[in-house]
Amino acid sequence: MIHETVERWHSYMKGELPGGLDELLDNDVIFYSPIVFTPQHGKEITMLYLTAAAGVFPGDDQPQSSARSQTQNSAFHYTKKTFGENSAILEFETTMEGKYVNGVDIITCNDEGKIVEFRVMIRPLQAVNLVHEQMSRMLDQLNG
Repeated sequence: MIHETVERWHSYMKGELPGGLDELLDNDVIFYSPIVFTPQHGKEITMLYLTAAAGVFPGDDQPQSSARSQTQNSAFHYTKKTFGENSAILEFETTMEGKYVNGVDIITCNDEGKIVEFRVMIRPLQAVNLVHEQMSRMLDQLNG
């Protein structure tokens, strides 16, 4: 099931998933941010964070879009995928304001293929600080 869920995630990233995140996320999904200490519970807050990330992570020289792009022309791209029974680790790279950003999306799904846990980890420290700054601005805009 995780392979299908990841394919649907990639479709979302391309802006090609009917229903978008609402269709992809379980109502009780838990989001683990690389910035916020406490886990974020529920579809609504997870959708907010993932929507904000979509606006932040296109990387340099890319227009900000409603979903992260993974085309060959995009600064943001996945470099590795590792699959477990019901989870996947998707490593990504991009540049933001000329700084290298490397991270992983760790996705866990249930038997229905809905994402029940989404965890993001980022490195190096300068990237974490930059993502924190840009995500704060984007969340303010979305909540504004």
